[in-house]
Amino acid sequence: MPMTALADAIKKSARTAALSTPIAVAGLMAAAVPVNAESVLKIVPHADLRNVDPIWTTAYITRNHGYLVFDTLFALDENLEVQPQMAAGHEVSEDGLTYTITLRDGLQFHDGAPVTAEDVVASITRWGARDGMGQKLMRVTESLEAADEKTVVLTLSEPYGLVLQALGKISSNVPFIMPKRLADTDPNAQVEEIIGSGPFRFVADEWQPGNQVVYEKFEDYVPRDEPASYAAGGKVANVDRVEWRYIPDAATASQALLAGEVDYYEQPAVDLLPMIQSDPSINVETVDPLGTQGVIRFNFKYPPFDDKRARQAALWAVEQADYMYSIMGDPKYFEEFCGAYFMCGGPYETDVGSEALRDKDIEKAKALLAESGYDGREVLILDPTDIPVAHGQSLVTAQALREIGMNVRLVAMDWATMTSRRAVREAPEDGGWNIFPTWWLAADQLNPITNISVAASGDTAWFGWPENQKIEDLRNAFARETDPAKQKAIVEELQAELYDFVPYIPTGQYYQPTAFRDNVKGVLEAPVPFFWNISVE
Repeated sequence: MPMTALADAIKKSARTAALSTPIAVAGLMAAAVPVNAESVLKIVPHADLRNVDPIWTTAYITRNHGYLVFDTLFALDENLEVQPQMAAGHEVSEDGLTYTITLRDGLQFHDGAPVTAEDVVASITRWGARDGMGQKLMRVTESLEAADEKTVVLTLSEPYGLVLQALGKISSNVPFIMPKRLADTDPNAQVEEIIGSGPFRFVADEWQPGNQVVYEKFEDYVPRDEPASYAAGGKVANVDRVEWRYIPDAATASQALLAGEVDYYEQPAVDLLPMIQSDPSINVETVDPLGTQGVIRFNFKYPPFDDKRARQAALWAVEQADYMYSIMGDPKYFEEFCGAYFMCGGPYETDVGSEALRDKDIEKAKALLAESGYDGREVLILDPTDIPVAHGQSLVTAQALREIGMNVRLVAMDWATMTSRRAVREAPEDGGWNIFPTWWLAADQLNPITNISVAASGDTAWFGWPENQKIEDLRNAFARETDPAKQKAIVEELQAELYDFVPYIPTGQYYQPTAFRDNVKGVLEAPVPFFWNISVE
């Protein structure tokens, strides 16, 4: 299926001491709004913002924060095509090895400094050290230089067909452009200041982890002339302030929306939707037409999941329907079954190797676990209880593993804590972990390069750090291949290897609804929640 048809096809088909009552929510939020504010968009985000560097972490809450504050060189539009964003345009040499990119006029950081080519070079270099797709691009990059204040020259060592797709990557890690002085920060450390050039400015003085995040309109931002389209086009800030209010309790958050104390609820619990929909002044829409893939991730560095037979045992022990009914409930919000690592409905959908995921077999799972040499040790599953989608996956996984004889302990925490703990490389008993739940947007999972959860490069791979040279060879072959039919054949071979190796368990494909009041206009249909273009009446 062509990429342009994907969206159309799917369209059819610990600091949780948050406020205990909507009245308290209203009181604190009112106090946060300046008297002279003209308009404020009040949002309940899906998680607490604890880490603010979107290159250091792939956490979606930090990515969403990044899109408010930063801008990108290129961006993906609603046709899944890459468009210039901070770039005015680019040229490619006849041999396909040199990309010359020119910055557009009017680019300025929030501290008043102009955006230069040196800022871009430093930002892309740092992103390329962290992001899986960026790492692939950097491996074929001979040089990345600033020719002058507004010109970036990228020279490849060999032809590579995904240059613009990498630089226009829509989701984590997004290649956001920072000032050089910040982008020179060690990629394995967080930047100490947030200075972007995007449509909103991060108000650090009003950031209260566990409570609120505030952004103010950046008056000197010059949007593109084109209409907003996914991450591309004109990013017009139509409100003076965007306020995120973290409310971990879903019922309290829903009541705040019903009472008009917040305008927009990013990820309402599906079991509370009937109550929310009973109010005719609230819209409930699936604004992401591409869908989301649930994920159970293993730690490959320590037993028992350093042995692939233990991972295979987990795969045979679970059933997608259990996950989907647990986290989404209503079948209209999920696919009955999706065995494709690269999303159902996408250009690389295949069910090759998915028998284990489709045909649950407890006896086979027990036999594989025994073959792995599992010794009864405790298996730690991180359980972010403030995120229904993640919490449900943890509960279902724990029950399934107990059923095949594993000694499982759920470690309750909030999502922000989990996104820090999953980076811990020590043994589970020393503060590490064995399993954590998460989810990825279809935009992140559509092919073997964007899907960093299948990367298997060891210590440079995503959290869990799997290592498998065959997987990496196939990913590289996919990136170099230009024939779609041959790419599809590579994907089928790759997926067969993935189901044997089990880098993670795809727990299902679902479509997360969003709720917002009817005074909120201009909500963009996109796989990422973008808060430009929105006005509040």
